[in-house]
Amino acid sequence: MATYAMLTRVSPEIVRSAHTLEELEHKAMEKIRAHCPDVKWKQSYAILGPYDYLDIFEAPDNETAAKVSTLIRAHGRSHSEVWVATEWQRFKQMLRSLGPSPTPTEMP
Repeated sequence: MATYAMLTRVSPEIVRSAHTLEELEHKAMEKIRAHCPDVKWKQSYAILGPYDYLDIFEAPDNETAAKVSTLIRAHGRSHSEVWVATEWQRFKQMLRSLGPSPTPTEMP
């Protein structure tokens, strides 16, 4: 399963109270569990900056990750971005598998 990071910005018109945010979260997660049962939610954070939330989840493929993002947008009238994330140790292993880097004189 691939790991995805999703940044979400909730529309200001939809947020009337803290209770509204919890209700939106509950409804969105119900839909995600129903339509994407193989998604594993890892962590959720409220963040400062241009986005309101950062969610980390695992999904079997990009299509499933896109479904998650679509469901979040549909229920929160929000904007979201989904990025695939590679664990740092795994990324370093991938780099090593590429072999030694060419020297500047070896590059085309």
